[in-house]
Formats: sequence, C-alpha cells, structure tokens
Amino acid sequence: MGSYLPNTKQEQQEMLEEIGFHSFDELFAHIPEEVKVKELHLPSGLSEMEAFGAMEDMAEKNKVFRHIFRGAGAYHHYIPAIVDSVAGKEEFVTAYTPYQAEISQGILQSIFEYQTMICELTGMDASNASVYDGATAAAEAVAMCRERKRQTVYVAATANPQVISVIKTYCWGSGTEVVMIPEKDGVTDREALAAALNDTSACFYLQQPNYYGIFEDADGLGTIVHEAGAKFIMGCNPIASAIMKTPGECGADVAVGDGQPLGMSLSFGGPYLGFMAATAKMTRKLPGRIVGETVDKEGNRAFVLTLQAREQHIRREKASSNICSNQALCALRAGVYMAAMGSDGMRQAATLCMSKAHYLQKALEEAGLKLKYSHPFFHEFVTVSDTDPEKILAALEPHDILGGLPLGDGQILWCATEMNTKAEMDETAAVVKEVLG
Repeated sequence: MGSYLPNTKQEQQEMLEEIGFHSFDELFAHIPEEVKVKELHLPSGLSEMEAFGAMEDMAEKNKVFRHIFRGAGAYHHYIPAIVDSVAGKEEFVTAYTPYQAEISQGILQSIFEYQTMICELTGMDASNASVYDGATAAAEAVAMCRERKRQTVYVAATANPQVISVIKTYCWGSGTEVVMIPEKDGVTDREALAAALNDTSACFYLQQPNYYGIFEDADGLGTIVHEAGAKFIMGCNPIASAIMKTPGECGADVAVGDGQPLGMSLSFGGPYLGFMAATAKMTRKLPGRIVGETVDKEGNRAFVLTLQAREQHIRREKASSNICSNQALCALRAGVYMAAMGSDGMRQAATLCMSKAHYLQKALEEAGLKLKYSHPFFHEFVTVSDTDPEKILAALEPHDILGGLPLGDGQILWCATEMNTKAEMDETAAVVKEVLG
C-alpha cells in the first residue's frame, strides 16, 4: 500500500493510531473476508515490444463491424478530419483544469464557444461546460428542479432505459420519489401524465426523439407539466435538434442530452459527454462549471470560470450537485465538430439520417419486418416479426453487418445515419428477406 505514497511505514502506523486503529486489517475490518484480495499473483513484467504485441493480440478479439444499423444512445456518424486534428493538439490533450484563468485562456475560450453553440442548438439561454454523459446530465437536471415542497420526479417510460436507471439511482440516493409515466402506442400517455401530476411534482423528463426514435408531442406535454407548476426537462438528440423544434421552442426549462454524435466515435462506449442548457431563470442551478466572458483591466476580452459557488468544492454543505468537473476534451471535439459542420452541415446530416432511416424501414418492411409504431420517427424505428431477432442478427454478421438492437417479443430497434449507403441497406434487407423465407 505504501509503494506509491510519500510516507514511511512508521508514519502510516502513526496515522492509523491517531484515528484509533493499530493495523490496516483493523481499519478495513468491516469488509467481509471473502471479498478481500489476500495476494496478487501477477506475471512478470513485459518489455515495451512484448507489451505492444500482447495488446494487439487482445485487440484482435474485438469484432468491429463495417456496416452499423444500431443506435439506442450511441450513434455512428461521420467525423470531419479537422476534429481529430484540432482535438489532438498537445496543448489540449495535456491541459488539466483551468482554475488559473490568466494562463488558461485558450481552453476557457474553447469551452465558452462550446457553451455558445449548445445554447444555439437547444434554444436555451445558458449552458454549462458539460458533464460526464447524457444519462448523468438527465439525472443532474432532475436534481436541479427539486424544491422544498416539490420532490416528486416524473419520467417518461419511452426514454432510454439506461437514462431512466441513472435517474432512479440519483433519486434513490436523495430519497426522491420517481413516478414512471407509461407509454401508449410508443409515445407518452398524455392522460396518464395529466392525472399523475400534483402540487408535489418537481419535474417531468421527456426524451425527444424517444427511445423508439419517435417524435413526441413535446409542446403539448410541456404545457401539461407547466400547468401543474412543475419544470419540463427535454432530453435531446443533438443531430435531430438541427431540424426539429428546439427545447426552447417547446417551452423546456432544461435541455440535456449526450454529445456523442457531435464528433465522438463509438469507442466501445466512451468517453462521451453530457450537455446541459437551461433558461435564464434556471442558470444558477446548473451544476458543474460555467465559463463566462468578461474583460481584463485593460478592456480586452477575457474568459473566466463563473458561478462556482454552486459547486460542491466551494460550498459543499449547500451544494445541489457533486459534479465539479467536465469532459473538456470531449466538449472541445463537440465544439470543433459543430463549428466545422455549421448549421447547414448539421441540418444536412440530420436530413440524411432521417431519409435513410425511412428508406431502410421500407426496405425491411418489403423483406417481411413489420413497423411496430406508425408515428413519425427520426433515424430509429422498431420492427416486429414472429422470427427470433437473434436469428436475423446472426445471419447479418457474416456480411459484416451489425443489425439493430433486440428489444424482446420479436422486436428490433434499427438505426440509420448518414454513414449508411443504399447498397448496404439493400443488402441488409436482402439477408433479412432470406431469413424470413
């Protein structure tokens, strides 16, 4: 234990005795013996060349599909070369934290530009410097909306199950009640929401488009929420936000989502970033960092970390969040991506996603997979058939195609992005048709 700590065994013993213990075993006595690691049997160290070889052997066990038709929260988009070029610069990769604003102007400006673009994308007034991922952003947004007399949280059952799980975990820790609003034919049940809300309601979380790729009636649901005196949180796909009504236009108080589609590769699940934006009235409740613009004593434009009193490392006993960091490098990638694409480029990407998803859906329907929900959808949709989904997906694998996500009961959640070509969609449909006979 002392190998990497700058103190001697004698000093460690003195510290133990100071807090009332005589040994490390006594300090950790509350941990069951059966889960303690008594001894590590590690192999001998490898040379650099041998280590590279071993890592390459391990990497070859991974299956990386060339054609991807799976989304469910992580999406295969084109990443302009400039994203890697800028984000790979040493001064960004090695930067730690911009507490000393006078020598951190570059990283602070990059975060400020990111925040500005997130506000433009969501139609909100203020954005923070990002959080860990989209699920964390949703859970933090829920925490923002709790008030002394309003402690009940409502979540649409049509949201991503992983996001729902994180929200429930956060709320369990704070003793907050979570009420799930059921779905009706693939969308949120309006009547159920209106009946559930009361004077203890804190907020309602809605995903747009929802987990099944369907566009929800965000305006109508938001009105119901506000009439009950609660806050409205929208979880958004940032690419879809380029063509759909913004959360601001839908009356949302807080807009959140996962920034992975904005220049981040799938990378086996991360790292990603969660974006958060809010109305002016909610700005002081935004967790984590916010970079602000100011002027120095000579009147020159400058950037600073602002509103830090909200963070747990400043006023820990009154903090509403434990987050005091951000995904700066991922936020930089997102900022470069949005700057490179521009509003026209992002609109084009969103339009291609939507049109290709509808082409894929029609092709799969002709192959024998029925569309489960008839509502308008973005770039994901659910099919259903009597054939085991695993049989369909297994038949696609030899063609280097990763099919949709099986949801059970013969259902598959498919996804298409601008990366999918007509040829590979036709090939996918042909394989499915062959499996279905």
